Order: sequence, then C-alpha cells, then structure tokens
Amino acid sequence: MLPITKYRISNDTLTVNKFIDDDTTVIQTYSINQLTGNNPNTLIPNYLITKTFWLGTDKFGRDILSRLIIGTRVSLTVGIIAVLISLTLGIILGALAGYYRGWVDEVIMWLVNVTWSIPTLLLVFAITISLGKGFWQIFIAVGLTMWVSVARLIRGQVLALKELEYIQAAKALGLKDSRIIVRHILPNILGPVMVIAAGNFATAIIIEAGLSFLGIGVQPPQPSWGLMIKENYNFIITHNPLLALIPGFAIMLLVLAFNLLGNGLRDAVDVKS
Repeated sequence: MLPITKYRISNDTLTVNKFIDDDTTVIQTYSINQLTGNNPNTLIPNYLITKTFWLGTDKFGRDILSRLIIGTRVSLTVGIIAVLISLTLGIILGALAGYYRGWVDEVIMWLVNVTWSIPTLLLVFAITISLGKGFWQIFIAVGLTMWVSVARLIRGQVLALKELEYIQAAKALGLKDSRIIVRHILPNILGPVMVIAAGNFATAIIIEAGLSFLGIGVQPPQPSWGLMIKENYNFIITHNPLLALIPGFAIMLLVLAFNLLGNGLRDAVDVKS
C-alpha cells in the first residue's frame, strides 16, 4: 500500500502524489494495465482506498489508536503480575515477622531494609539484565521490587492484632499458628492490603512505562505506552505533540483509576467501620 495525497488518471497512466511528510510529496506514475492485469475497470475502488486514523499515525504509518488499545494489555498485565508477586511475598514474610517476632522478625526486616535501600529502577535494571530483556522478564522484575512495602504494612498490622483478646483466645484453644494467621488475622487486615495492592498496581504501570521509555522494558514492535512515548517524544517540540502526549494521558488516567479504586475498596472492606 502507498500513502498518497491525491491522484490523477490520464489514459493508461495513474499519477499519484506519494505522501512523505506534511509539506513533502513525491510524484510517481504507474501503468494502469500493469496494476490491474489489463482490466482497468477494477482500478477504482479496489486499488484506491481511503482510511481514517482518528489519532493519526506514527513515523512508520502505524495507527496510534490501535497501538494505544493493544498497549493497554501490557500495562494491565504488568500490574496484575507485579501485584500478585508482591502480595504473595509481602503477606507471607510480613505475617511471619509480625507473628513470631524474635530472630525471624530480625532476619526478615534486615532483608526488607536492604532491599528498600536499593533504588527501585537500579534494582529493576539488575533483575532485568540477569533475566534478559523480554515481555515476561520485566513483569517479574517489577514484582520482585515491590514486596517490601507490603511486608512492612502486614508486619505492623499483625503486631497490632496478635495482642487482641480473640487471638489470645484462639491460642488458648490450641489452634495452630497457620490457622490463626490465615483465618483470624489476615481477613481483618484486608482493607489496608487492598489499598496497597491498588497502589502497587499503579506504581507497576509507571515503572514499566519508564523502563520501556529507557529501552529495557517491552521491546518493539510490541506496543507499549512507554515505548510509544520514547518513539515520538521528539515530536513534542515540532508539529505533532499528540503522538507522545496521548500515551502519556493514557498512563495518567489508568494510574488515577486504580488509585481511586483502591480508596473505594478500602471503604468497602473496612471491617472496623
């Protein structure tokens, strides 16, 4: 397919203005008989097609709206996987540290403090380099950097709940520690967990976009909002800034949506209110 701005038919010749840039076209001529196999009546409309790109196209002629919609899958997937990994590690380690205290608490909190002292992007860089560039590697790398905040929150909540009367009663009845943690403690801290899960979801989307912008996240031609900003950010100061601003607005709206969702879930599952 050839992008054109206009065409003219003269006898057996089709003359087109090939689109190069907004102010640049190249005139090219084609033989109608060669194009149509000596059947010129099929030239129009079979060979001249009009398409509408609602958000425009990038420098390769790809539809921005289609790439924006497909790129949503990347952002939602990285959020889901990162939240699952961070919640799994954070809840297990945080609950063990808060419930058993002693050397278990000291070891886990030492690991939390060491992990937290490393800048997030630097840690993601290291994990991504060790796992390799790819679609799934970046999701795992983001998830492995976000569990520390979950672990500290869970530890604090467990420390507060384990001294309450109903936990002491459960211990007096001889219930196993695993049953007390899973059946009696964790359901009562579901509200804060939901809030931090939604926050981690939003943070994972931003981290993935930043990594894709830096070139170590999702690799082309796979569409990603961060990659779309990287490919088109130089147009911000020229004639078409929307090529980079549109995926940026998409990131902003999705992050805002999950932050609002987290606040709503907190109010819905808050057992104390």
